[in-house]
Amino acid sequence: MAKNILEFAQDFQQEIISLSEMEGEENFREDQFTRLFMDYLTDFEEIEDSDVFSYRGRGMQINGYSFSEELDQIVLFVANYSASCPPESVRKSDLDAAIKRCIGFFKRALGGLHTSLEEASPVFDLAMQLFETKEILTELKIVYMTDGLAKSEVANEVSVNGIPIKVHVWDIERLYRSWSSGQKREAIEIDFTEHGQAIPCLPMPVEENSDYMTYLAIFPGQVLVSIYGQYGPRLLERNVRSFLQARGNVNKGIRSTIRYEPHMFLAYNNGLSAVAENIELIALDNGTKAIKAVKDLQIVNGGQTTASIYHAYRKDKADMNNLFVQVKLTVILNSSKIDEIVPRISEYANNQNKIQTADFSANDPFHRKVEELSRTIWAPATSGVQRQTRWFYERARGQYMDEKGRASTPAQKKQFDLTHPKHQLFTKTDLAKYENTWNQLPHIVSRGAQKNFNEFTVINNEQKTSPLPDQNYFERLVAKAILFRRTEKLVQGQKYGGYRANIVTYTLAWLAHATQKKIDIHKIWKEQDISPTLEKAIIHVSGFAHRHIINAPGNGNVTEWCKKAECWKSFEKCEIELPDELFEELVEFEQDRENDDDSEQLRLIDKIKGINSQTWFDIAAWSKETNNLLPWQRSLAFSLGKIVRQGITPSIKQAIHAEKILSDLDEVGYFLDDQRVTS
Repeated sequence: MAKNILEFAQDFQQEIISLSEMEGEENFREDQFTRLFMDYLTDFEEIEDSDVFSYRGRGMQINGYSFSEELDQIVLFVANYSASCPPESVRKSDLDAAIKRCIGFFKRALGGLHTSLEEASPVFDLAMQLFETKEILTELKIVYMTDGLAKSEVANEVSVNGIPIKVHVWDIERLYRSWSSGQKREAIEIDFTEHGQAIPCLPMPVEENSDYMTYLAIFPGQVLVSIYGQYGPRLLERNVRSFLQARGNVNKGIRSTIRYEPHMFLAYNNGLSAVAENIELIALDNGTKAIKAVKDLQIVNGGQTTASIYHAYRKDKADMNNLFVQVKLTVILNSSKIDEIVPRISEYANNQNKIQTADFSANDPFHRKVEELSRTIWAPATSGVQRQTRWFYERARGQYMDEKGRASTPAQKKQFDLTHPKHQLFTKTDLAKYENTWNQLPHIVSRGAQKNFNEFTVINNEQKTSPLPDQNYFERLVAKAILFRRTEKLVQGQKYGGYRANIVTYTLAWLAHATQKKIDIHKIWKEQDISPTLEKAIIHVSGFAHRHIINAPGNGNVTEWCKKAECWKSFEKCEIELPDELFEELVEFEQDRENDDDSEQLRLIDKIKGINSQTWFDIAAWSKETNNLLPWQRSLAFSLGKIVRQGITPSIKQAIHAEKILSDLDEVGYFLDDQRVTS
């Protein structure tokens, strides 16, 4: 075996071990293997967002799944994880058996498997979703993943219940080839004669141009249907697809024209802009040129048009005989300029969208700045340890291993590991997850890593007046990472039985809302940990989050319920009493007021202490009825009532927050008479 493949396999296994240790799930390394493999396939643009969970039954196996946006195509993942290094060959009988078990699950799900499963479980959600969508499913794609070496020849089962099946085998060698090729995906190679016909075209006037050639063509609708049916969203350049998924729905005007006036489509529609790495031309009998084949075709403008045509054909049975689409195909001749030219074509072709599609890339200045900060800022040493470390931001996959690989001696590699611990590595999708959770968008986070990143990017672009990240931003970001990861472990320890990712983001989003983001983020950064009081609050709120999400309306799909804004809006309003000690730790507008003048502090404490307990109880009851205060303020008012009744002196932080409550009450016209104040 080539040395480079072996090194890749070794690093891959070490990453699984590190992820398992970080998650505290050493006994679930198969899930970590599946998750890591899926991350690679997402980076290669082979799949979109996917969910990981393991299920085995008699004659059944499933390790994860991914539904298309329109819920008409399903990808099922089946894993064969051996943890062997060097990688071992996978016997064909084992591969075939795994595929058979995956198909077995699919068949049983279509037949009503969910009726025999525990309702509050991810496998129930998937089985029920397959059962409910079986009439509209157009394709099953099975992805077999292994850390061994497997032959890719697999006899596809033609169909199940009329649903065609395609099997894709990914072993460690294929994964390495895709990773080491320098490309984000395996190039699509299309022979148009296999999809109906070569496409007549008009080349640009031949002039001295070493960068590109452009061809104008008119594609029959049926050809687009055929190639989109085979390659799906892989045809759509990710930047554009991200924008469409984040902000757009299928255009009703396009669909109406396809269904009722297909002969007018060419006149009404602007057509597609596409790029390719290479093109094969042939001469037709009349002397004109035609496109026979292309390599790495990517549609950079017109993804909505392409998907609309395909779905109108599949779902509405639209006639494609009289539908044609104009296409401008640009072939990049200078491979060194692909990364420069293609984003510009995409940007200018989509200029009506107001948002620059190039900004969806990890090359955006925002991400480059976060990367720069992560290489220079030292995290505070944790308790009992003198060594300082760094949090490594991996803007693009593989950066961590690349930088570690530059260390030439074992001692230098060890030094790199000590300075950049693997558990302090985070990616651009992690960043988006932390920020959107803190900004109280758990329903967006629940839609998956890539979709959440797309939404974060859109929001970030809409706020381009904001300065680039600085040290303060980076420290706060790391604190949110610590908060999120500690919550993951705390929730895992509660053994809720599933939906951990959803429980975590909903728990933290509620706490951010309930405390008005007054959790002491700066303290988390300084201590590189969260307080026992905050741990207690997280565990308490997570129980409510768990009960809320598993009780989907009408006993519906929990996974889909978590993705809806209504799920968050209803949980946001939940009344959850927080521990009294938590209010001691909240900071006013994220600023520490402990250094205020002592006499001013005493005056404020005396003022709050002078309000009798019943007044605070009345304020809490009134605000609950009228919804005039935030949940954390109502909870604090009730706590202050108990404190005053017991003769305890409020702390300065409680007094500061209490004064803010009184100020807010004054604004809404709540009258605090003198009789409510004790002598």
